[in-house]
Amino acid sequence: MTERPGRDAYTAREWRLIESHRTPAAVQGYLTRLRYNRELCGGTLRSFRGVVRTGEAHCLEAALTAAAILEQHDRPPLVLSLESQDKLDHVLYVFRERGRWGAVARSRDLGLHGRLPVFRSLRDLAWSYFDTYVDHSGRITGYGLGDLRELGNYDWRFSEKNVWKVERYLQEIPHAGLKSSDRRYRRLLARYKEFRRAHPTGHLEDYATRGVWML
Repeated sequence: MTERPGRDAYTAREWRLIESHRTPAAVQGYLTRLRYNRELCGGTLRSFRGVVRTGEAHCLEAALTAAAILEQHDRPPLVLSLESQDKLDHVLYVFRERGRWGAVARSRDLGLHGRLPVFRSLRDLAWSYFDTYVDHSGRITGYGLGDLRELGNYDWRFSEKNVWKVERYLQEIPHAGLKSSDRRYRRLLARYKEFRRAHPTGHLEDYATRGVWML
């Protein structure tokens, strides 16, 4: 495992961002304000530097950005991979406060953004995303914890190229299954489809977990 970079590794702009975003909540606010990267010109997996330069991020790019910022404030670069039945997985930056887990995340859907640090286990944290993950094809089936320090000297912070090795690493780490009832899934799917028929755009926010979302 490698040590976090020193101040001189960052540009002045990057370091100002790090210095002004010292908590998970502050980083969540920064990521929420970024444009969502819809990869209109092809797939990307930008480093922290790439996200800062372009001002946009998808979920994994956002997780890398949160990890790069918060490791400078003494938090380990941990990410949680959520597997979905449709292979459209989601990745979160995760952290602990007073023994409880929380998350920082970016998505097209508000319900897949961060979580306050109130969860006793990573399993409980992953479960908090189950209902909000259900759309036309999504259903969480498992979760796995990754530590970006395991990538050694791989440059996920500053590379000007796509850092696809991070994606492969997250695909290869062990994932614990998250079993759910088909009845619950069908109920959530029907509810989502009904909402979309009435509201082609916008976010479905009426979930039991709404009170622990970190936006």
